[in-house]
Amino acid sequence: MSPRHIRVRTPIGPVFRESKAASVQETQILYGHCAEVLGTEGKWMRVRGGDGYEGWIHEGFCDAADAVGCDEWGWGSEKELSMGCSMRDERGVTIDLPLGALLRGGRCISGRSLDLAHRREIFPPEESAIVASATGLFQGTYYQWGGITPWGADCSGMVQTVFALHGIRLLRDAWQQATQGVHVEGGLDAIVPGDLLFFSDREDGHITHVALTVAHNRAVHSAIGRGGHCIESFDRPDEYVRSLLKNFRFARRILAGVS
Repeated sequence: MSPRHIRVRTPIGPVFRESKAASVQETQILYGHCAEVLGTEGKWMRVRGGDGYEGWIHEGFCDAADAVGCDEWGWGSEKELSMGCSMRDERGVTIDLPLGALLRGGRCISGRSLDLAHRREIFPPEESAIVASATGLFQGTYYQWGGITPWGADCSGMVQTVFALHGIRLLRDAWQQATQGVHVEGGLDAIVPGDLLFFSDREDGHITHVALTVAHNRAVHSAIGRGGHCIESFDRPDEYVRSLLKNFRFARRILAGVS
């Protein structure tokens, strides 16, 4: 009988588009976070994570978990959350954990972890704080499709994690995030720090990229064209930025839409 919920037991649990290892990684579930099992194919499970995103994960990355506590949004857990730390688990094994992993059944022995109260104090849901996290915590991160941590992230994965750290739930993909918050009238001329900028390189306008406004003329993103994390200047654009701006579609103000 397959479990109804799983909890990831490796630092990162890759979630794939299909039930095979050679498939595309769509997203990740981090150590200590749970997911609901929707179906199985052999040793593969189709799961729905705390952000509602669905995909396939192999049983080797996770353990069966009780339903109690598994319906919570991992980022809102009272448990210690890794800020990038090494944990010693109940077996005495040392595990390096990325930003966002939950220290279930272990303790931080180096680096930093924070409980919920301290996370809310240090990472408030404020535009300036969110910008500081996006520019600082992900600095040097390389681009990885489906990644959500400073160990490797795509554009929407970085944005989702940064907002989650500040207690704000965003959906997983850029096109989904483009439905959240409120529309910014006036486009690039009206943006303020903390706004999300959305881009499309498709004829149908389907959103394919997201960036976070740092200032009225700058934005930070994780872009394959830059190899990863980069802060762009719009008032002194190079060839890459000029191409990016041609694909700009609209901006959304997330905190304005948070109740």
